Amino acid sequence: MRPQGKNSSQGAACEADQKRRCRAHLCRLSAGSARRLLALRALVLDTAAATPGVGEIEETLKWGEPAYLTSASKSGSTIRLGPVKSNPSEYALYFNCKTTLVDTFRTLFPVELRYEGNRAIVLDAGQAPPLDALSFCIQAALTYHRKTASRRAKVGKEGKPEKPGSCT
Repeated sequence: MRPQGKNSSQGAACEADQKRRCRAHLCRLSAGSARRLLALRALVLDTAAATPGVGEIEETLKWGEPAYLTSASKSGSTIRLGPVKSNPSEYALYFNCKTTLVDTFRTLFPVELRYEGNRAIVLDAGQAPPLDALSFCIQAALTYHRKTASRRAKVGKEGKPEKPGSCT
């Protein structure tokens, strides 16, 4: 919940402006790319709304591409959407390469999805996206920090319970 007053109205205006910029950025792409990326955007926002504990999603531009963050709950890792620059018939969901997200997705969906290193799920414009697999991956990214914090709190380096917030 946002505090009331001058700062909350400025914050809401800033958020609305960021969302407009993201949509405008997507709409400047070719019609096909825009349509595919707007569909992915809707999937991210719908998945976030349906996932307990995620809260409000912040939509902003990072590296010139739409990015989705769990700024309020801090439950997840950033997801970016964009065309694959080296191949115009492909588009991707990009994840923080320092997480284990893409490795996990590769283990769970070795055939259903294609990957670029440890940072992206790559989709072909000529094929229907596997929505169930993508929804799972999006949900995993949006709850990534919640799950890793929970695991760290349960077991420390030597297998002993660890206090939340302690360094390993």
